[in-house]
Formats: sequence, C-alpha cells, structure tokens
Amino acid sequence: MSIRLIVGLGNPGPEYEQTRHNAGFWLVDNLANGIARCRLARESRYQALVAKTSVAGNEVWLLEPQTFMNRSGLSVGTLARFFKIAPDEILVAHDELDLAPGVAKIKKGGSSGGHNGLKDITAALGTQDYWRLRLGIGHPRQLNLQQDVVDYVLHRPRKEEQALIGEAIARSLDVIPLLCEGKMEAAMMQLHTAK
Repeated sequence: MSIRLIVGLGNPGPEYEQTRHNAGFWLVDNLANGIARCRLARESRYQALVAKTSVAGNEVWLLEPQTFMNRSGLSVGTLARFFKIAPDEILVAHDELDLAPGVAKIKKGGSSGGHNGLKDITAALGTQDYWRLRLGIGHPRQLNLQQDVVDYVLHRPRKEEQALIGEAIARSLDVIPLLCEGKMEAAMMQLHTAK
C-alpha cells in the first residue's frame, strides 16, 4: 500500500489564499513546484485543480478541490472512484487547530476533529480510513486570542507563525517520497522526530 492521491485542503479564491485554512493548498503547491515538478490544471469534472505526476518513481495524483472546504469530498470521491484509488491510498493535507504552528503529524483514520473538509471527505469515501497530514496552525485559545475558531482559520497567520508553518511544510515534503513508496512507518518516524 502506498499513497496514490495527495489532496490539499483549502478554500478557492484570492481572498482565502493566505489564510490558515489553506495550509493544505500550500503543501500541494510546494509539492507541485518542487519534487513533483508539475502544474496543477483546472479539471471541471472533479471541480478541482489536478495534476498527474511521479514521486519516487510512483504515479501520484495531486488534487486541490475548488469547491468550498465543506464540499471537498465531492472532488476527492469523484477522482478516487474514477481511478480506483482506495481510501488507504489517499493522503489529505489540512490545517490542524490541535497542533502548534511548526508541528506536522501523519496519522491514519480517526475523527474529523470538527474539520468540515475532513467530515465531507469521510462522507464521500464512506470511511475514515484514509491518511491525514496534519499541519499545525495552533488554536486561538492557546494563543490567548479572543477570536472565534471560524474567524481565526479564515485569517492570515502572524509572520512568526507563517515561518513555522512553512518549516513544517518543508519537513513534510521531505517524507512525501517515503509515503509514495509505502514506507509509512519510516515517514512518520522521520517527520515526528524532526526538529
């Protein structure tokens, strides 16, 4: 088993581009521009930006749903069914309130933790058994901010948070080839112990 579809979650449109909720888009953009060396193109049948590329010698699809976050499952489910990609061959990169900026963790399955993008993907796939790459953005309460979560995720990170999120994305990109080769344990060990 290896990763054949990497999904970045975010909201489409320039007004959301720099917001915390778009951390998944940032990862896929960096992946496309870096090791995958490909361009995402609009594909109306998936309502997404899509690219087919090769990572570590394996064919991999990159996907950024262009629906809003709470409808992400439409794109993911449609592409996965068409290309017969099993849920455990899917990696979803997303912003994670429960992790501090600069922290990235990989896990398989589990609840959506209130994340509307994950909820919709779980509904579309009929299972929680897909991989997640959780990119920490912190929680407004832990940062002593008097901000609603919805407001917080739809705002830009502060400069120092942006730098930390960027570092977490860079470390995550280092382990993507391992995930595409099916070396899940090695990828998790490398990412979770990275400093």
